[in-house]
Amino acid sequence: MGKLEYNSSRPAIEVDDETLVHLKIVMGTKLRRHESFMMTWPAAQGRAGRMTAWMHPSIPLILEFDSEDLPKVDGHRIERMMTALNARGELVLDDLP
Repeated sequence: MGKLEYNSSRPAIEVDDETLVHLKIVMGTKLRRHESFMMTWPAAQGRAGRMTAWMHPSIPLILEFDSEDLPKVDGHRIERMMTALNARGELVLDDLP
């Protein structure tokens, strides 16, 4: 289980390495283009609710993988994620294609 840490102000978001490698590409593409967006995920285990962050190129983003070997990237999954993100302006982690 990898981790995504954003702005160091909250606990890291736990994401499996396979999903994290795809998020890395999608988020990196958007932020490299200076395209801000929102990202939403379920609250930490044991808490109710949801968290949403405004993703912006000027805010530090750290991706931590558990494994040294990155999972294989599925180009079709990247396309589906980018399409969903571009359609609604929000990346919903628990609803990723």
